[in-house]
Amino acid sequence: MRAPAAPSPARTLIVDLPGPELTPALGRWLRALNPGGVCLFARNMPTPGATARLVADIRDALERDALIATDQEGGAVLRRLDSPQPPTPQGLGVLGDEGAAFEAGALAARGLLELGINWNYAPSLDVNVDPLNPVIGERSFGADPALVARLGVAWARGSEAAGVLSSVKHYPGHGDTRVDSHLALPVVGKTRAELEACEWVPFRAAVQAGVGSVMTAHILYPALDPERPATLSPTLLGGVLRGEWGYDGVIVTDAMDMKAVADRYPGGRGAALALAAGADAVLVCGHGDQTLHDLHAAALDTALLDGTLDPARVDEAVARLAQAAARFPGSPRPYSPAQRDQDEAATARWARGALEHRGAVPTLDPAAPALLFAPETGELGGPYGDHLGLNALAEALRPVLPGLHAAPVEDAAAVQALLARFAGAPALLATTDRWAIPGATRALAARLAARPAPAVHLALWAPDAAAQLPLPALVTHGFRRAHLQAAAQVLTGVPAP
Repeated sequence: MRAPAAPSPARTLIVDLPGPELTPALGRWLRALNPGGVCLFARNMPTPGATARLVADIRDALERDALIATDQEGGAVLRRLDSPQPPTPQGLGVLGDEGAAFEAGALAARGLLELGINWNYAPSLDVNVDPLNPVIGERSFGADPALVARLGVAWARGSEAAGVLSSVKHYPGHGDTRVDSHLALPVVGKTRAELEACEWVPFRAAVQAGVGSVMTAHILYPALDPERPATLSPTLLGGVLRGEWGYDGVIVTDAMDMKAVADRYPGGRGAALALAAGADAVLVCGHGDQTLHDLHAAALDTALLDGTLDPARVDEAVARLAQAAARFPGSPRPYSPAQRDQDEAATARWARGALEHRGAVPTLDPAAPALLFAPETGELGGPYGDHLGLNALAEALRPVLPGLHAAPVEDAAAVQALLARFAGAPALLATTDRWAIPGATRALAARLAARPAPAVHLALWAPDAAAQLPLPALVTHGFRRAHLQAAAQVLTGVPAP
């Protein structure tokens, strides 16, 4: 009897797709490639019905219980927007409630499993050591390693209890760097003892709790491996995570198209190095370009032939992915209207609880005119898929502030016209970017601070912005529906409709 053929190394790839449909040609390509799973983004999720069909078509093409993944972290990193929206981890950190964190993970899972999605690349267990970190921020539960461990593990448990595999990230820690690994290779010069005391605390807790998967970081830690970033490091994956900590779950890489890896290991060479180091799943995001996936598959085949990659390592990785898919099969589970209502109420409750006042925030008369100034659009980058623009913010606030008049901070003439027309009206100045506060916003803040009329800074994304402007601030720890409704309620004393 002939022995069964060894699985192709492409079974370790997690790929993405260009749009919301699996066309016949795309289905044939996917079947031929036969990856371990697919990662979906907002472009793949136009409506719940379309997404559910896409997920079913992917599984039909692969003819097995494949892993279908996405990033439904909460806050700024959400791919499905039409279901109850998980709160920012940072907001949960303000609450400090493990029960809320567990329910937030379960809430995220319910919105995914309804569509058949069974793997969530969340939560972030990065400790927000550096508030100017360009890629973590509100994605972290906070700057206290013990708090991040406690809430992050609870979130992951909530997700898995609700039927969706969790992937804690970004091991060994992405919270203390000023470099975005989407754009370049960050280097963290901490000693092992420093990592043990901070960054590794949450990941150790996740391993001890048996969380189903861990995502790696494309960061170089010279004290442990002076040559390879963590994603490709046998020391950090096979040595620390597998060997010392005894982790036996799935290790998945961060996206291999990110410049931190792609620029240094071109042609897909990083895929085999990641597997050899101890990873089981190699995430590749082609952003609609199938040739990038084919390139990585070919590189894995070459690595098997030249001995860079051990067939036994491939077998082990494929087996782990199969076990994960069996444990979390992704059978679509209805999201009942009653449960959705409960979850929406929970998001509102968490958003209200996380609101913070910095200084004396005045109460506005909902029947009187008020002014709103904010950037017309937000700056995007890294993992962020969408932003809050001026018009959307104004629309969210007008149900309780019908006399609201808005102007973009970039339009000096429009700003001047509103200030002249409504000289005594209170003003709201919103910061909606993850990165630096725009110069126009800083200048306008100084001008508003000098007016006799009340002015409030709405810090809708980065809470650290509150200390940078000379205005009392309302810090929301997020800019999603629940955060804006909570802010409107506090500003006016009128419950949002």
